[in-house]
Amino acid sequence: MTEFVGTTASGIAPAIGVAPDADDSIESRQSWIAAWVTLALLSVSFGAMLLAAVGLKPITEDLGTTRQLVALAGALTWLGTGIGGILMGPLAGRLGIRLTVIFGAAMIALGLAISAGGNIGAILVGHVLFVGVLGSGTLYAPLLVYISRWFDRRRGTALALIWSGQYIAGIVWPTLFEQAMTAYGWRVTMAAFAVVVVIAVPVAALFLPLTPPASPVFGFADAGTRREVLGMRPNTVLAMLCIAIFLCCVPMAIPPGHLVAFCSDIGIRAAVGAAMLSVMQAGALTSRIFWGWLSDRVGGLNTVLAASACQALAIAAFLTTQNEAGLFAISAAYGLGFSGLIPAYIMAIRELYPSREASWRVPTLLFIGMGGMAFGGWFAGALYDHFGFYGPAFAIGALFNVANLVLIGFLVLRQRWGGALPAMA
Repeated sequence: MTEFVGTTASGIAPAIGVAPDADDSIESRQSWIAAWVTLALLSVSFGAMLLAAVGLKPITEDLGTTRQLVALAGALTWLGTGIGGILMGPLAGRLGIRLTVIFGAAMIALGLAISAGGNIGAILVGHVLFVGVLGSGTLYAPLLVYISRWFDRRRGTALALIWSGQYIAGIVWPTLFEQAMTAYGWRVTMAAFAVVVVIAVPVAALFLPLTPPASPVFGFADAGTRREVLGMRPNTVLAMLCIAIFLCCVPMAIPPGHLVAFCSDIGIRAAVGAAMLSVMQAGALTSRIFWGWLSDRVGGLNTVLAASACQALAIAAFLTTQNEAGLFAISAAYGLGFSGLIPAYIMAIRELYPSREASWRVPTLLFIGMGGMAFGGWFAGALYDHFGFYGPAFAIGALFNVANLVLIGFLVLRQRWGGALPAMA
């Protein structure tokens, strides 16, 4: 039998890529109830992040503003989500997961109502402060930490499952939003979705199990004896992971945030562009469980490297065609790649650091990642306003992705050269 003893000079938890025995596992039926309920409520709440992207062109035209400003509202929502994860993480521990989720849903609904009733200033305040900081920030990071504490053997699969809510939302909502905006306008669509969120998400939250089981020390580095991670200071590795996630989240934000407008610009109907966005999310959903399965077997860092390589190839491919069929194929391929990234980063944090540090390390990483999403969404709009087409945005996004591959590749090599090996008994 394989056992894990102590830590090593590299500070890597010795169980990376190896699951505990079933008899030692904390997983139970309650674990999967928590995961499936979380998937359901995220499938609804993630829709709020898509409204500005689907409505980019009609909102811009209605308000007489620039795409850059409307894109900024959607982009800063991601940044606000990251800030909110850091601020609300400790509060979630005191309030409990149910009250935390209910509060977050109410703030998302309030933010959409404010946005629907005002000008570009109201959209910025409603999206950034309420949908982002107080709403999504209260939901996503606390829920990721909450679910990660329910699992040890299949943590990667569970994290991949719940983050699939983003892609279920991406399949279901864009087409519905586009049809509703065409028929009733973007203001009515936002207000109506606020009602959906404030009803559906709190109802789902009532079914969340309250307290995850205590996580055993087995499978994690011991904070009392760990001096290094991957042969470096723990916070140095965290800083490198934060830079890496920023670099991959910049290109990650460009196609989801601008695909509908890009299609409209090149003569493809907005409804078809929304369908491409749904195909992208369907590709992400299809591959998400594969990436979770892979991370359970090869570890988080290796999974990040593979998924980032797929994303880099796909975003570069947007430069090669403006053909409708070709763009559908590229959208699907893009979804297959980028879907594995965020859960794999969370998996890497949980492998490299003790469980009790997750409540601040995970939100910190997500904050930087959301900052990358925010910058990428805004920067693509700014480049469009300057050049009048999206080619430069896709090209620069690909360059950011290449830089990410270099950094993650370095960390993977450090892990392979200095990583811990299980002691055989």
